[in-house]
Amino acid sequence: MFVRYQAAQANANGNFSGVFGLVNGLRRRGELTAEQEEFVRVNNAWYNAAYVDPSTVDPTVYDREVNPGARAWFKAEATHLVERLPGYLALLDAHGVRWERLTSDDPGRVVYEDADQVVVVPHSSAAFDRQLA
Repeated sequence: MFVRYQAAQANANGNFSGVFGLVNGLRRRGELTAEQEEFVRVNNAWYNAAYVDPSTVDPTVYDREVNPGARAWFKAEATHLVERLPGYLALLDAHGVRWERLTSDDPGRVVYEDADQVVVVPHSSAAFDRQLA
């Protein structure tokens, strides 16, 4: 089983940004309070130390031509990573950013995998269980 937290609506490019992309977008636009900025700084550093950025292992993993629509999913057993997400989700809620939680046994064609996550190119017929926030 895999889980993903992402935007409830596609962006202008037709992509559904993941939770980290959504929060980092707020950060880049200067929309966070000092307290929220500190939360993101500390927790992003923890995530950067705790798990691998797939693009550092395979620079083509998110290449739109090679792997169109590639998206990262947590493995369900990666609870040590998922347990920190509520703070990010609360931050999105505070800024009115709608998000959803997806689960799937088969989210797509795997283009990267490690102990905690997969990056997949979604199947056109992939079925997800959705929970809107």
